Order: sequence, then structure tokens, then C-alpha cells
Amino acid sequence: MNEHDLSNAADIFDVLSFTKIALLILGVVCLGIAVKFVASIGTELNKRIPSRRLLIAQIITTISFAIYILGGGYIFYGVVNPPKALILAVSGTLAVALGLSLKDLVASVVAGVILLFDRPFQVGDRISFQGAYGEIRAIGLRAVQLVTLDDSVVTVPNSKFITEYVSSGNFGALDMMVEVDFHLSLDTDLSLARSLLFETAVTSRFVFLKKPVAIVFKEVEFASRQAMQVKVKSYVMDVRFEKALQTDILYRGNKALIEAGISRPLLINDKSVCV
Repeated sequence: MNEHDLSNAADIFDVLSFTKIALLILGVVCLGIAVKFVASIGTELNKRIPSRRLLIAQIITTISFAIYILGGGYIFYGVVNPPKALILAVSGTLAVALGLSLKDLVASVVAGVILLFDRPFQVGDRISFQGAYGEIRAIGLRAVQLVTLDDSVVTVPNSKFITEYVSSGNFGALDMMVEVDFHLSLDTDLSLARSLLFETAVTSRFVFLKKPVAIVFKEVEFASRQAMQVKVKSYVMDVRFEKALQTDILYRGNKALIEAGISRPLLINDKSVCV
């Protein structure tokens, strides 16, 4: 082993000294605590200013990314402070090793940064992705957490969102369109039905009246016969009340139609009837 090799070995042992490794671990722990602290501030602000909860969530996500990426880089170079010659000597080997063993993780981290700036969806959005539907709870360095309507948490690697189709229902807004379907017989008084269902929608305590309520008719096959489908399209004031609005319109709308004597197609004993 020549003098140059001995010098490189000494540099490596100096970089990987116990003190520096301990400081790196301490720095990572501090970054985690800082991110948790920022998240707790966001939770408290959500309680105080609920009308701005989506904006607050987006700001907290951006700050968390900045803490991890900028803070991590600062800690590494500040603590390790590797010499340039050593960086050039080991960078190629590390790049190949990381590329082979951590390619999925690296891809997800890079995709997370892309999601942060490209913003196909945001924290608080209601999205549909590969059969899962729910609210984005967090966009992390590695994965996105999606909370479904039955309160299950679906974790999806960030890289999946770069190549797959994703649909956002509210795209950063608190309000979102909600559709409720009714089916009527073809001889129904459509004018009366429209009036009843429109009144049902606009009087719901969950509806956002600054956006229009629409009633759309379409003839479809239902219960093995032709029927009139009625879509009640309205906006919910907050995506958290999506199911509450659907249930309210469906319950009160159905009650109004029954009281008005409007017939509905049903399937009983394999025979279509109207009631």
C-alpha cells in the first residue's frame, strides 16, 4: 500500500469517526423533532382557523420538505465536512450502490419533490387513485398517505403518482361538487320532481350556495326497465361533509318524492314495478 492509499484510508476513517456519526444521528433526530413541532403548530392552527385548513396543510408540507432537504444537507456538510478529493473518490461508487439498492426510495423522494412543485393534488384534496378514494392527509418524502371514507389509511409511494392517472375532486378548494342519483318512472311529472329535488338541495345545511345547484335528467335502464335518472349536482361547503350532504339530499329528497306521490321503479321478484 503506497502513501497515497494510506492518506485516502486516513481520510475515510476521519469522515466515519464515531463523533461525527453520533452528531449525524443527533442531527437527524433533531430534524424529526422539528418536523413534528411544525406539524403540531399546523394542527393547532387548523383548530383556530378551520376555513384555512387546506392552505395551512400545504404550508406545513412545504416547510417539512424544506427542513428535511435543506436541514439534512446542512447537517451532513457541516458535520462530516468531507474533503473534495474524498468526495470525488467515493461519489461514483456510492452512486452505483445507491442506484441499485435504493432506486425505488430515491425515485419516491425525487417524485415527492416533483409533487410538491407540480401540485397535481394537495394536502386536504379528495382524490381517486387506483380504486382508492379519500382525502390526502400527508405528502411525505417517500409516500403519500390517503385516508379513505371508511377511515383506512392507504400509503402510496410518491413515484406511483408520476406515471399513473389521479383525479382530484376539489383541487385545493374547500368546496367540491357532489352528485346524488334518483330514479323515477318515465311517466313522472319531471317539472314537479325537479322542483322538489332542487328545493331539497338548496335547503341542505351542508350545501355551498355560492356555486350553482343543477338538476340533470337522463333516460337509463334501471331495475330491468327504462327509467328516468335524476342527478342532483351541488357543492358541499367543506369536503369533510361530502357524505353528510349526500345522505341529507337522498333522505329528504326521497321523502319529498314519496309525499308528492311520484312513482319510483323497483325490482320485486324479478318483475319491474313502479311505486
